[in-house]
Amino acid sequence: MNPGPRPAAASDRIHTHPQRITAALLVGYLLLAGGFAYLSLESSLRTPPAGILVLGTAAIATIVIRHRLPTLAFAAALALLPLTFALGTGAEAVLIVPALFRAGAELIPRRAWGAFSVSAAVGIVAAVVLAFRLRLGPPILGLAPRAAYDEWPTDWISAATVYLVVALITTLIGINVGHRRRHISSLVERAEQMERERDQQASIARALERERIAREMHDVIAHSLAVMIALADGADAATSSSRPDEAHRAIKRVAETGRRTLGEVRLLLGAVRRNQDPGQPSVPTTLGIDDLPALADGFRTAGLPVRLEVSGHLTAHSSLAGLTTYRIVQESLTNVLRHARDVRDVHVQVQLREREAVIVVEDTSAPVSDEIVDGRGLVGIRERAAFYDGDVTAGPRAAGGWRVEVRLPMEEP
Repeated sequence: MNPGPRPAAASDRIHTHPQRITAALLVGYLLLAGGFAYLSLESSLRTPPAGILVLGTAAIATIVIRHRLPTLAFAAALALLPLTFALGTGAEAVLIVPALFRAGAELIPRRAWGAFSVSAAVGIVAAVVLAFRLRLGPPILGLAPRAAYDEWPTDWISAATVYLVVALITTLIGINVGHRRRHISSLVERAEQMERERDQQASIARALERERIAREMHDVIAHSLAVMIALADGADAATSSSRPDEAHRAIKRVAETGRRTLGEVRLLLGAVRRNQDPGQPSVPTTLGIDDLPALADGFRTAGLPVRLEVSGHLTAHSSLAGLTTYRIVQESLTNVLRHARDVRDVHVQVQLREREAVIVVEDTSAPVSDEIVDGRGLVGIRERAAFYDGDVTAGPRAAGGWRVEVRLPMEEP
């Protein structure tokens, strides 16, 4: 059962809606800056308001551009860090947190640690600036300068330590979130790639199946038409010579061949229409080696003197391989019936070995011209043999006629 889509984590929702995080940062900064400004301006030891106003405006601009210009926003956050401790209330220091988080989440770890190193150096400078301000002024958050404070150098160490700890934790969290996002993205991309490959394989399988069906259709129709034409010619000759019984048998055979062909074509068209699993063969495979005698009888009826010899036994024999053998013999005999002249003998040998079938079809007939040789329709035979890594040898015989030899491994490819 499909549990449905996984609910998006909070970090994912924020990542896909940057306007929300920008608005949240603005609200958070304004609340913090407003509180710090109140403490700094209401006290008798006031922080100069000009610095607060300028730094506040710069901070708001930094937050607004963080999505469109992240590098500039990061540089601005770094610049505001020592300035806020020198002239403002310190509220702008908070901007370094989202800047480091974003660097960790969106940059590769090496660059994220580079950004942390730069911010650490700037943070140490800012800590020194804060220590001097606490000693010399101007006042910050209503605190009076402590010029006579002898241990003021420890202030910058404490401030730097706090800053480095916060920056380190923020960077680690950002890198972890970035790693998670990249991992999820790679999983999604891999799933999409697998889906594309599956669709491509299905398309290839469907194309191969259509090609196989087209080949079957060609063999069925070409064979049947050749037989029907030969029978019709025989019926015409018998009628002309006043042999009504032979003419009747030939015409009856034409009708039987037509009906059988119609049935096979319907099966093939039904296979085309069915929405089957592309991995399963949809071509009917009911014909096989056992049907070769009936095939030879059909050609004899059409006037072809066929001698069939089937010998041996197969230990590896699939229905599809048997159909391939049948179609190769059928195509070879159809070629003889269509192209050969003055045929005196057609010898079909099917030698079944342990894991191989050797098919030899040779006819004794008048020599054929190169034009006829080119049209003997060997393409289909070669394609069927190639499907099983078989070998095909074909050519004219020295004594006249034609010879086709096919060596066909009888294991599933």
